[in-house]
Amino acid sequence: MKPESQERYSRQVLFSGIGSYGQERLLESRVVIVGCGATGSAVASILARAGVGYLRIIDRDFVESSNLQRQTLFDENDARESLPKAIAAVAKIASFNSDVKAEASVSDLRPENVTTLLADAQLVMDGTDNFETRYLINDYCVQNFVPWIYTAAVGSYGATMNVIPGDTACLSCIFPQSPTGLVGTCETSGILNSAVNFASSLAATEALKLLIGSASKPRRTLLSYDVWSNQHAEVKADRPRPDCGTCVEHEFVHLKGEGRPHITLCGRNSVQIHEHARPMDLSEVSQRLESHGQVRHNNFVLRFQKHPYEITLFPDGRAIIKGTTDDSVARSLYARYIGS
Repeated sequence: MKPESQERYSRQVLFSGIGSYGQERLLESRVVIVGCGATGSAVASILARAGVGYLRIIDRDFVESSNLQRQTLFDENDARESLPKAIAAVAKIASFNSDVKAEASVSDLRPENVTTLLADAQLVMDGTDNFETRYLINDYCVQNFVPWIYTAAVGSYGATMNVIPGDTACLSCIFPQSPTGLVGTCETSGILNSAVNFASSLAATEALKLLIGSASKPRRTLLSYDVWSNQHAEVKADRPRPDCGTCVEHEFVHLKGEGRPHITLCGRNSVQIHEHARPMDLSEVSQRLESHGQVRHNNFVLRFQKHPYEITLFPDGRAIIKGTTDDSVARSLYARYIGS
């Protein structure tokens, strides 16, 4: 360990659970964080400050002012500039720990790119907001024996679970089907930043245990806690369910993309449209849209406002249409202003 690293991590090294050997392991570790919203940004900050040597941050979204109440890696300038969250997160990490190599991927994790984006990961952290992507992570990690940590927070509630393939239960063991019915989101139920930080701190601590090779310490339960009511629960997840289609029968349906919708809702009166292999010249599109509404762009994203809708366009042709949850309306707006 370099002398400057010894000073930086000295208080962590003093903790007997980590020590000098554990810190060396952390500095050599490679972690992928999928989603850099509330839980993802908190986990990224904790792991970067702890000295995890390499972080790949994958996120499809951009920073808005409503994020700042709970998404700890971003500031008002990031929101004004509509910076992609992955780009903004990497810049912030570089400002407080240049030892960490942080890499941004402004992408939506999908079956077509999951192998590339999760390659070489020793551990995958869940910072997503939907089970569709979590099942995809679960399929990839179980198939490739890569541990991952499920984390969620909404309202005053946080939950997290370690998935260690070949040892513990996987996500499909606990949730054979995606939760249905009225499922709260940050947009419908609100969220306390304390619930975010609680769940993220637990998940990040479990990550440290796994990365330093502490086999006996990682928790083997699904833990949930409501920081407002103080209600909590733990569900055993110490072994695979005997009839699990994923980790026992190895039916990786999410990796195959079976039943995956082409358009997915973003959870905030928005529709995401995936247009792959369609590079966009944001400057050219900006000039074309100037006479139709308010438009501004940077190197990473273009935002076009045509009341009551807003289109956010990314260089790969992906777009988020805000102001509707109707797929047909979103597709029509995309075709009208971006092209079919």
